[in-house]
Amino acid sequence: MPSRLKDVVEEKEGTLLSEWMKVQLQTLGAYKDRISESELRTNLHDFVLALKQGLGGSTQNLEAASWTSLRDMLSNLSRQRATQGFSPAETAMFVFSFKPVIFNELRKIYEKDPAVAAEEILSATELLDKLGLFTMEVYQKTREAVILRQQQEMLELSTPVVELWSGILALPLIGTLDSARTQIVMQNLLEAIVAKGADLAIIDITGVPTVDTLVAQHLLKTVAAARLMGAECIISGIRPQIAQTIIHLGVDLGSVVTKANLADALRLALRKKNLAVAGI
Repeated sequence: MPSRLKDVVEEKEGTLLSEWMKVQLQTLGAYKDRISESELRTNLHDFVLALKQGLGGSTQNLEAASWTSLRDMLSNLSRQRATQGFSPAETAMFVFSFKPVIFNELRKIYEKDPAVAAEEILSATELLDKLGLFTMEVYQKTREAVILRQQQEMLELSTPVVELWSGILALPLIGTLDSARTQIVMQNLLEAIVAKGADLAIIDITGVPTVDTLVAQHLLKTVAAARLMGAECIISGIRPQIAQTIIHLGVDLGSVVTKANLADALRLALRKKNLAVAGI
């Protein structure tokens, strides 16, 4: 990396920060309320400080040790802006908006030597493009992590285990039952069996839109796991079309007890515990 770019940033630091701040405020536009001017000014200062450290090295390879501070600074900024509601493009513009500022200074300094000016502008362009793409990559990874965490939380919320009676649990399922969700269903049910000391569990699939071979296998795995914990399972919500599908697929539910609806399953569970409730 030519040392002249580093010298320009050091010599014109005050001017660069002042002009960049103006560009940033214009770029933010309607999003000014998401970040204060003092925070933005700190971000600009930290960037330029880390940029000088990076330029002090001998390479534009961002993996080099000299760029560690700038990578860390941009990573933190990208994660923060991802949670503040900025888009990937808006986040990358933090870096890209520095281009016209540094280009303008380079043209002024090397106005009598166009070849050097072009060389420095090209070098700065390549570097800032890399840094801008780096911010977008970090932003994307942050958003993916947030989405994954939200999906996990939704899965956990969508598989509640309810204690219907002492020793009788109900697990109402709504939506598609895939491998990932089956694991959560199984874990929640087994934990509830231990916590409540239950020996009967009703798995209600009324809200499951379709039952195919894979879904049936997932249900059997859950039933088998519960049996290992000493609890018997009853599957309710077997609608006529689901019953026909299971027969058509040739799925053997074995010794699993099934009922058409949750009420029938609860009646059976109460009888198994030698209990009765008037009116049902």
